[in-house]
Order: sequence, then structure tokens, then C-alpha cells
Amino acid sequence: MTENRSEMVTLARRDYEALLERLQDLEDIAAARQAEQDPRLPHTVAIDVMRGESPLRAWRRHRGLSLRALAAAAGVSPSYLSEIERGAKPGSVEALRRLAGQLGITIEALLPA
Repeated sequence: MTENRSEMVTLARRDYEALLERLQDLEDIAAARQAEQDPRLPHTVAIDVMRGESPLRAWRRHRGLSLRALAAAAGVSPSYLSEIERGAKPGSVEALRRLAGQLGITIEALLPA
């Protein structure tokens, strides 16, 4: 038989405050994860692009990836990625799609403004 009654729990103030602190930490973690998926342009990326850096390089650096790491993850050569970042080559649609996917952004975010 199921009863519909409220149950109470008594906690020491320090335990209650520790639970509240942990809840705040979890909310901060959730907000940070949401911000990582935020489609808006991060401030650091915007500043780097405004200073003339390629959007691809700005996003790569924002994500904390080395040129070699991103190239390997996207299945392109480091030299090809370097050429795209320097503007020596435009990059194929397929390569840009894979790079954008590894960076967690849209391909449009990699195109110059």
C-alpha cells in the first residue's frame, strides 16, 4: 500500500550548506557545458578574427587544439590545414565540413566574414 505523505529529513546546518554548495557547483558545470555548445561567437574568437586571423585558426586555438591534433582528427594533413589557415588554399567543402565537425561548429563559422 502506497501512502501519500510528506517525509522530512533533518540535516545539520553544515551538511545542508555543503549540499547547497554542491548544487551550485553542478549548476556552474551545467552552465559551462551549455556555453560550450552555444552557437554564438566566443569573444576570443571574434577578437582574433577582427585582428586578421583566419576563423579556422581562431576556432582551433579557442578549442585548445594543436594544428596536428585537429588535422589528425579531421583526416587532413597538417600541411593542408596550415595552408587553409594561412589562406594559401581555400580548403575543399569536405575538408571544411570535417574540420568544422571536429571543432563543434558549423562550416559557415569557418568562412571569412
